[in-house]
Amino acid sequence: MNFTTITISILLARSSAFAPAAVSTSRVPTSLNSHSLRTLAISADRRRSKIPTVIQESKKMKTNNTGAITEKEVRALFGLWNQALATGDSRIVADRYIKNPVLLPTVSDQPRTDFDSVKDYFDTFLLKKPQGKILEGNVHLGDGWASDTGIYEFTMGTTGDKVKGRYSYNYIQENGQWKIQHHHSSVMPEEIALGKTISEAEVRGLFQLWNAALRTLDAKTVAYRYARTGVLLPTVSDTPRTDFSGIEDYFINFLKLQPQGEILESHVTIGHNTCSDVGIYEFTLGANGSKIKGRYSFVYVWEDGEWKISHHHSSVMPEGTMSQPIEEEEVKNLFYLWNSALATEDPDAVAKRYASKAVLLPTVSDVPRTNYALIKDYFVGFLRKKPQGKIIESNITIGHNWCQDAGIYEFTMGTTGDKVKGRYSFVYVWEDGEW
Repeated sequence: MNFTTITISILLARSSAFAPAAVSTSRVPTSLNSHSLRTLAISADRRRSKIPTVIQESKKMKTNNTGAITEKEVRALFGLWNQALATGDSRIVADRYIKNPVLLPTVSDQPRTDFDSVKDYFDTFLLKKPQGKILEGNVHLGDGWASDTGIYEFTMGTTGDKVKGRYSYNYIQENGQWKIQHHHSSVMPEEIALGKTISEAEVRGLFQLWNAALRTLDAKTVAYRYARTGVLLPTVSDTPRTDFSGIEDYFINFLKLQPQGEILESHVTIGHNTCSDVGIYEFTLGANGSKIKGRYSFVYVWEDGEWKISHHHSSVMPEGTMSQPIEEEEVKNLFYLWNSALATEDPDAVAKRYASKAVLLPTVSDVPRTNYALIKDYFVGFLRKKPQGKIIESNITIGHNWCQDAGIYEFTMGTTGDKVKGRYSFVYVWEDGEW
C-alpha cells in the first residue's frame, strides 16, 4: 500500500496538522512530504486565517470517508504522533488528541482530559526532544475505533538517554479524522523492580551534565537538572531551596560569577534507582578569575527517564574559614577595582563590588543603601557625572577575613571637570571567593 496524501485542516483555534483522514480511496501517510511540511509551517503562523484550498480538500476527503482503517494505517497514526513530537510544538502534539481525551502520561500523576492539560504535559516533556519507536505492538480494529498497545522506546535528544515504556492508544474518528481518544503510558515495571543500572564513571559524568548547565548561564537550565522534590543546600545562601523556583532563584545570582567546576576528589555509592557522589570540587569564577574549593554531596534519583539531582549540599572548606591573607597594598588596590567599575558607567558593575549584606552611606544621598537594588539605584544617578577617584590619604587595618581602608579621596567629575574631596571608609569581607 502506497501512502501519498495527507489532509491538513485549519481550525480557528488550533491546527489539526498531522491528523490523517481515514478514506476508502486514499491511505494515511506514514511520513510527511515536503509540500505538507511547508503547508504545516504556514498554518502555524496563520492559525486564525482561512486557507480555502486546504479546507476544501479536507471536506472532499471527508465526503468519501467510509470509516474503515487497516492495521497498517493504525500503526501509521503513531508515526504521525511521533512526527508531532519532533516539531517541538506542544500545540501540534495536543491536536493529535480528540477534544475530550484521556491521557495518563508516563511522568505525571495527573490525568489530562482536555486540550490545555494535554498541551501542558507536553510543554515539559518536549524539552527533552523525545523521539519514539515501537518495539512491540498489537493492533485491534473495532466498529469505529482502533487500538494499538505494546512497548515503545524513546531516545531523548537532549541527553541521548533511551527509555522503554508500555503504551496503549485508543483511536476514534473526530470530524472525519482518526485521533487519540485514550493514551496510557507507563514505565517498564521490571526496570522499577530491578533498578536502573549505572556505573561509577557514569555517576561522575552526571556532574558534568550539571556543570554544562552552569555554562549556559541560564538558571532554568540548571534548575531542570534537579528532581521534582530536589533539595539544594547551597554554598552561599542560608535558605534551603526545595522547589524549582527556589533553586532557579539561587542560580540567577550564582551564575553572575560565571562558575565552572572541577571534581578534585570523588566517592561514589550506587543503590536501587539512586546513587551518590560526594567529595571536593573547585570552581573557577569567570567573572573575576578566582578559584574556590568546596565540599559537595550529590544524591541522584532516576526520574522522568533520566538521572536527576535529589539532594545537593555544598559548603566551603572548613580550613577555608581560616583567615584569608591579604597585604596592605592589596587592600589599597581593592579601591581601584571599585574605581574601575565606576569607569564602566554601569551601575550593575559597581553594585557587584559590594557584599551580599553591604551597607552604603553615600556622599550625596540621605538614604542608607542596604541591598543590591538600592546600591545600584544610587549609582544610576552618580555615574551620570562620570566620576573617577584617587586616594590622597589611606589608613589600612587587617582582621580575620576582613580589612578596612579609611582616609581621604578626591573625585574628578568627567562631565564638568570639577574636583571633589571627601572622607571615606571601606570595610571589605571575603565572600564568594573574593574581597
